[in-house]
Amino acid sequence: MRLLFFPFLHFNRTQLQHYLAGKTILITGASYGIGECLAEKLAETQAHLLLVARTEAKLIAVKQRVEAKGGRADIFACDLRDADAVQTLLTRLQQHFGGVDIFVSNAGKSIRRSIFDSLDRPHDFTRTMNLNYFAPVSLLLGLIPNLVARRGQVINISAVNVLLIPAPKWAAYQASKTAFDQWFRCVSPELNARGVRTTSIYLPLVRTRMIEPTQAYQHLPAMQPEQVAQLICQAMLSRKQTYAPWWLMLGQLASVLLRGVWEVAMGYALRRKLKRTR
Repeated sequence: MRLLFFPFLHFNRTQLQHYLAGKTILITGASYGIGECLAEKLAETQAHLLLVARTEAKLIAVKQRVEAKGGRADIFACDLRDADAVQTLLTRLQQHFGGVDIFVSNAGKSIRRSIFDSLDRPHDFTRTMNLNYFAPVSLLLGLIPNLVARRGQVINISAVNVLLIPAPKWAAYQASKTAFDQWFRCVSPELNARGVRTTSIYLPLVRTRMIEPTQAYQHLPAMQPEQVAQLICQAMLSRKQTYAPWWLMLGQLASVLLRGVWEVAMGYALRRKLKRTR
């Protein structure tokens, strides 16, 4: 299964512990899935973890597991969809901590819904944009001066979808994820020139609660959150600019060459499905 995505997830644990000793790592979406697994995997390093998520009770449980392994963690219950809450979080980070060395932008929201089911739900789009785009942008605007001073790293947990042909029913999710991916790719050369490393990790399906509502995904191949946490640890050591499944380039080529075929075929399939439901 792993060969479909990232065959080589190994990293040197001793080297990682040495590299992260004394560093401060900010992780959003730290209460479930990828963020939770990453926090636990970093617990045995000497890094200071700053864990951000909405659910305080779950953050407390993650913090306790980190500390049980000898790690150090502070938690911040914050709804990143709320612009005022994001600014409050930034103020707390700047006032009480010496700065951030690595920012892992992991928090995200997924929605799969027909546009005809969203006509009276504009919040489908504002919520996904607030969490998947505006929140990481706002956080980085506040963190960049310190990241430059520390020659730090930003790791964006992205998705292969943003580089492939768009699919029906994913307008809210794909637009918001693509927006931040484009923003991040635009600012990366400027950050790199100032000594800040930038890493985009393009993930396929990951077996987290985010994909649970989509029945079609239940039996498809998917990575486990623990595997993604390993990949992020590897990215911290290598500081590579991009991680993506080996087949993504082929998918991108097909998205360009077969766009017309895809759109005609998808339109035909949707019309047939609509006729069957009438």
